[in-house]
Amino acid sequence: MSVVNLQVLKKEAIQLLIQIINIPSISKQENKVSFLIEDYLHKYGFYVKRKFNNIWTENTNYSEKKNTKTILLNSHYDTVKPGKNWITNPFTAIKKEGKLIGLGSNDAGASVVSLISSFIYLSSLSKLSYRLILSITAEEEISGSLGVITVLPELGRIDLGIVGEPTKMQVAIAEKGLIVLDCIAEGKTGHSARYNIGINAIYIATRDIEYLKNFYFERKSKLLGFTTLNVTQIQGGIQHNVIPDFCSFVIDIRTNELYKNEELIEMIQTKIQSKMKPRSYHLNSSFIDPTHPIVLKAKFIGINTYGSPTLSDQSIMPFPTIKMGVGDSLRSHTPNEYVFISEIMEGIDIYICLLKDFNF
Repeated sequence: MSVVNLQVLKKEAIQLLIQIINIPSISKQENKVSFLIEDYLHKYGFYVKRKFNNIWTENTNYSEKKNTKTILLNSHYDTVKPGKNWITNPFTAIKKEGKLIGLGSNDAGASVVSLISSFIYLSSLSKLSYRLILSITAEEEISGSLGVITVLPELGRIDLGIVGEPTKMQVAIAEKGLIVLDCIAEGKTGHSARYNIGINAIYIATRDIEYLKNFYFERKSKLLGFTTLNVTQIQGGIQHNVIPDFCSFVIDIRTNELYKNEELIEMIQTKIQSKMKPRSYHLNSSFIDPTHPIVLKAKFIGINTYGSPTLSDQSIMPFPTIKMGVGDSLRSHTPNEYVFISEIMEGIDIYICLLKDFNF
């Protein structure tokens, strides 16, 4: 492959994103978009593998040595469901005032097309010092079981991951993890007109919730701050005149790297009366050594580093990763989501600058 014209790739990236927006790809419904991107990669001669609704391919312009390192470029093409306050059709891309408006444009379609363009360009250069894999994956928005977690065993050893999420092309060198706990307060039914009859499960739950409201995690991360806890759902009672024997609530915990998830679960269970069942506890916080070559290269070319409060597929990647992508996290999951076309153009340039002459 001769060196690909970068300006052509940038124009194609915008057109590809328009096509992606115009095909609904809500989590678990990414199939049509996956074939669209596969066809685009075929145009440039890449052999694409797939598993469920995930696709991946790799470059061939590297030296095959025993110690050759591998970099994974990953982003997701699934979206959340659109909210009710969209002014435009969320599944119809609109170009307006330098913006591209549509569901998934910012999270994470802009990163998807920018990584694809960067991958194609880098793969057309003379020998790279590393093997490069591009994977565009599913179910990120629901932390699903058929997303990138099913692809990772197929890829072999990965030495570095770059996860495309809207970070304004800054580099997140740490990311908070997530624990979701389903809690049940148990009581005893009785008639609400009778005094001191029954045990009100709602009262048990609210006492626990009041305690959790003021719960404090002492270990503060320099990059991620404190681990945080919020009760986000509650449900109890069957009718107005029956003392409830059951009340359920959900705890959402965003973790820093200074606690193990199992440690936090045990800590909380000893403090409340309600029974707890972890819904998820495998989504760990992520952290890369600030002296890692990719972090040093990012700083050398003027890119800021920070700790991210939002979760991504980084959390299930058991190798060093950074999160870096086009767009702004504040626009994600909002009505009339958009990305600036200029952000995509600049994002492609930055990815290429970061990786073109990169060495471990």
